[in-house]
Amino acid sequence: MANERYTRTNQKMYFAGLALDACRKAEAARQANAMALIQAEREAAIFHLYGALLGLCHEIAGYYRLPQADVAQAELLLDPQVLAAAPSPELAELIELAAQPGSWLAQLLAAYQTLFQPPREPTVAKLDPRMALIESVSLQEVEPALSLAQLEDWRQQLKGLAMRFRETLTEW
Repeated sequence: MANERYTRTNQKMYFAGLALDACRKAEAARQANAMALIQAEREAAIFHLYGALLGLCHEIAGYYRLPQADVAQAELLLDPQVLAAAPSPELAELIELAAQPGSWLAQLLAAYQTLFQPPREPTVAKLDPRMALIESVSLQEVEPALSLAQLEDWRQQLKGLAMRFRETLTEW
């Protein structure tokens, strides 16, 4: 049982939950390094949610015995060409969700990709050459792009999909 594909999905979902709990604790504690802890746990949650998605894709691909059952990236299975070669309703639903830019799955995939991007300073064009060369900087905390509530929602959505898919993937 321990080597079943679903165990990896469950493990990653659990790790994402742990990261979100640690992030909530860091927000509540407000230590000197709280912002760093919050950012680290937020990134860990995204990483583990992506791992859970990949695990779910592995479950589906393993059940249908797809040749891509052991790929290292979920995007390789969330491809319409894979679906055309071996149709499955679960994979079709995931591909449809990933293709909709506003869906939670597309946002999760985009958030995961941003983990590997270097930081970029926003570009601001100077309009007046008489403007000061030294700009004032605000030390106020910037609200993160992803809230904990949004990450928890993604976790619940993914958990719901996994439970629903497992009901249909079970052989009687």
